[in-house]
Amino acid sequence: MRKKGKKNIFAGTIIEIQGLPDLKVEQAFELSDASAERSAAACSVQLNKEPIIEYLSSNIALIEKMVEEGYADAKTLQRRADKMKEWIKNPQLLQPDADAEYLATIEINLDNIKEPILACPNDPDDVATLGEILADDKRPKNIDEVFVGSCMTNIGLFRALGEVLKGEGAAKAKLWIAPPTKMDEAQLTQEGYYALFAAAGARIEIPGCSLCMGNQAQVSEGASVFSTSTRNFDNRLGKGSQVYLGSAEVAAVTALLGRLPSVKEYMEIVPKKITEKNKEGVYKYLNFHQVTSAQLTNLVHS
Repeated sequence: MRKKGKKNIFAGTIIEIQGLPDLKVEQAFELSDASAERSAAACSVQLNKEPIIEYLSSNIALIEKMVEEGYADAKTLQRRADKMKEWIKNPQLLQPDADAEYLATIEINLDNIKEPILACPNDPDDVATLGEILADDKRPKNIDEVFVGSCMTNIGLFRALGEVLKGEGAAKAKLWIAPPTKMDEAQLTQEGYYALFAAAGARIEIPGCSLCMGNQAQVSEGASVFSTSTRNFDNRLGKGSQVYLGSAEVAAVTALLGRLPSVKEYMEIVPKKITEKNKEGVYKYLNFHQVTSAQLTNLVHS
């Protein structure tokens, strides 16, 4: 898709996402956060009450531990926690009107997605399946550097990365890792994933934006890059860099191989490493109401 002459149909609109009611709130945040990348005015994701109650219960535990540990504005914090408790007692959700009229409706059948989808260099609108990219002689295939990070990631994706890297030795591509928060960093370290990253030869960045903004570090000039970050505009991750955007799981396999994997390679490696047996633990979020008081104290002070 050519960059020139395009029109962003999402600019200034409100995006309403339906059909995924059982997503975890953290997963819904990834979709709603992405709306900002499309210059939308706002985004809502229609969820069931259960994942919202789970998320609020986690936040209540965190807030009340912060109050207990002497954080400032204790009254404000406690008032926020009390409002959450009040909602949980009688949970009511906004619903779209049955006769609502929309500017446009885009339907995506997830059953039709059989392989990874990537945004190609250097345009987030230039989207193709992994197989289509590999069949296109004009697309770069060898990858010099891989970045796993940005606000579009969550702790489960870093566990997935670690599971794919486990026992495979040093990654062939230069691997950058930057979890979004210090809490994620502390939990991943406690669970042993930072040791796995080190064994793969990864460069560990401080939690935050890192390469995503290009203000803390940059890739080598002219590098071919695979990134989990938000955008791949020209020179954003480094001067002259050619950047694919995709999932942490594809990033992990790409880092190991030093190139984009074939669809077959991806479908063999990832299910072998992230199995039905360990999947629930890998894609588990930081539910603060389900940890011990001592663990929560450590996370609050991390």
